[in-house]
Amino acid sequence: MTADPESNKQSAIAFYRSAFLGNPAEAVDRYVGAGYIQHNPEVGDGKEAFIEYFTEMARDYPHKEIDFVRAVAEGNMVALHTHQTWPGGDEYVTMDFFRFDEDGKIVEHWDAIQQVPAETENGNPMY
Repeated sequence: MTADPESNKQSAIAFYRSAFLGNPAEAVDRYVGAGYIQHNPEVGDGKEAFIEYFTEMARDYPHKEIDFVRAVAEGNMVALHTHQTWPGGDEYVTMDFFRFDEDGKIVEHWDAIQQVPAETENGNPMY
């Protein structure tokens, strides 16, 4: 089976939303392949490390929010651009990249995160 880019895009969004909002085990069960390579230096490699990290995040920050600003899919890759609001009003912009296997399951992840500044030199939003 070869998953199509649009299906992968929808899976990446559903995976991210589920994990970010407190259901990382379900997200991994539904959307991750046999192996999972993690490139975020603050998260361990593999499925269990991902579940542990996001379980702690849900416990420590239960009222965070996420908006998906953009999603781009090409071949077996999906890029997500998100706007996150955390307790206390801190805002972040993330860029996440997911690689999918032939079965339409996530097998690799990269990301970058930046706090939204109070002011910008150009006056443009980051999202």
